[in-house]
Amino acid sequence: GPLSSPAAPLEGPQDTTLLFESRFESGNLQEAVKVGPYEYVLTLRPDLYTTKHTQWFYFRVQNTRRDPLYHFTIANLAKPKSLYGEGMRPLLYSQQDAQSRGVGWRRVGTDIRYYRGGGEEPAAFHLSWTVRFPHDGDTCFFAHSYPYTYSDLQRYLRALAGDPVCSQYCAVRALCRSLAGNTIYLLTITSPVGTAAKRVVVLSARAHPGESGGSWAMRGFLDFLLSTHPDAQLLRRLFVFKVVPMLNPDGVVVGNSRCSLVGRDPNRAYGTALQGSFPGVWHLRAMVERVLAEREVVLYCDFHGHSRKNNVFMYGCDGGGAGTRLRLHQRVFPLMLSKNAPDKFSFPSCKFKVQKSKAGTGRVVMWRMGVSNSYTMEVAFGGSTLGRRNSHFTVEDLKSLGYHLCDTLLDFCDPHPAKFQQCLSEVDALLRQRLGWEPGSGWSDVSPSELES
Repeated sequence: GPLSSPAAPLEGPQDTTLLFESRFESGNLQEAVKVGPYEYVLTLRPDLYTTKHTQWFYFRVQNTRRDPLYHFTIANLAKPKSLYGEGMRPLLYSQQDAQSRGVGWRRVGTDIRYYRGGGEEPAAFHLSWTVRFPHDGDTCFFAHSYPYTYSDLQRYLRALAGDPVCSQYCAVRALCRSLAGNTIYLLTITSPVGTAAKRVVVLSARAHPGESGGSWAMRGFLDFLLSTHPDAQLLRRLFVFKVVPMLNPDGVVVGNSRCSLVGRDPNRAYGTALQGSFPGVWHLRAMVERVLAEREVVLYCDFHGHSRKNNVFMYGCDGGGAGTRLRLHQRVFPLMLSKNAPDKFSFPSCKFKVQKSKAGTGRVVMWRMGVSNSYTMEVAFGGSTLGRRNSHFTVEDLKSLGYHLCDTLLDFCDPHPAKFQQCLSEVDALLRQRLGWEPGSGWSDVSPSELES
């Protein structure tokens, strides 16, 4: 039924008070207080059943005026450092512009400040910005990054299932049900011939619901892999792809930043045996265990977002103790990806140390199970500072990462090892140069923390 109004009623056409709403899928706003004619202080709702993790925001405003300069302050953000302090701007969507001009989400805002608030325990951080709305009487939305909801995913998967060509090599199944009863989907993508000998690639996204850029990268990956492009056909002939596009649909639906409905971070729970508390990650891990009993998993990659560093980069696993050459192998795939996406992907930002605090992440648990090329791909909420770029990522930028991942997979698994060997030599030389070493000395006695620094 219709929602009751959360706001005081307008006094008439001359009343310029904005009307706020976030009771929709992925929405997050707890309170809006009018503190001046065109100034509002906003409070975000923490992740359900927690008192923290305030970062993601997505809300609607109505009764806009075109001329005034509005000032907004979100007063309870959780992170001490943010890309908003380095030029990142919020996103605005105008319904009038979408309908009349086909313009969707865009970056807006001037006088953007990210700073520590005063006096609260624990300390909260504030984001403030000023903005002019494009139209009188418009319905507009603000968001932290480009929204991608559970309903968006379901519409996409329905279209796949209804496509007579795609459905020949893409099977959409339920991996399991979430705590709220939402289906967590598993896609198996491969050409139907010669399946027995194929190696496997495992990809997942949206363990953290507020990191919506991961869904757009996943969307780009699926668009390319399911296309008629010759490289996509080759990938389907060579590999079996196991894809979980949304690990935490409950968190996405309710507008959480980080947690599921147990109020915990699912990306710290891969090592736990609590199937009932973390069904998505439990069933993903169990599926990978079954696959590993029969085949090699050549790559595992979990798509995330990053709030403090620009560009795209990866976290891998180097636990030390491996042979001289194997020590550097896990750095090759990220280096190749940086060559295929030089305007977006930063190899120097990648890290390979396995920290104790990250022992329960998908990347580390899959690596300990035997997937040597196991990665978290971090996509900045901001944008790229590489090459001649210094700009926010667009949806097309995010989707292109999926294509670049496909391209890099073909380079990485090329039966002619020239590219692999070239990148391995390059990584070797790069690290020796940083450590001030002579060529030819061994790597096996160097600790991961030495390499990291």
